[in-house]
Amino acid sequence: MKVYLAADHAGFELKEKIKVWLVQNNYEVEDFGALAFDPQDDYPDYIKLAAEAVAKDQENNPAIVIGGSGQGEGMVANRYNGVRAIVYYGPRSAVAAVNVAGKQSVDPLEIIRLSREHNHANVLAIGARFVRADEALAAIKLWLETPFNIEERHQRRIDKF
Repeated sequence: MKVYLAADHAGFELKEKIKVWLVQNNYEVEDFGALAFDPQDDYPDYIKLAAEAVAKDQENNPAIVIGGSGQGEGMVANRYNGVRAIVYYGPRSAVAAVNVAGKQSVDPLEIIRLSREHNHANVLAIGARFVRADEALAAIKLWLETPFNIEERHQRRIDKF
């Protein structure tokens, strides 16, 4: 499996760590940039390249895009046909969700698993200002290893996109 990467200056350092981890774990990587730290760069320039690549082969080669919040990156990626991007903020966001929902216990990686099983997400946007490298790598590992649940109801919903 090839994994596409893209990040702006805010996600550059985390992208570089992710790239090393992916290679060490036998993933083929195509890095669309930034290839050097530039505090004046603009995330759409890089994210669109990764999203275009995913759109050409939606089933086999996912992308991981990283920025300060992950939100803009997810918005850019989702503009391309067949791209299904989700944003991950790490386990602290799961704790906040628990507090709002009043639940006692929740797996902070549950959203990662569900994004693949139910939504067949093919782009993972990460907010580098909210997620430590170890948290991002744990989420990426689960995200890449979780298959789409081929139940008819999930595919039916995706077809309605």
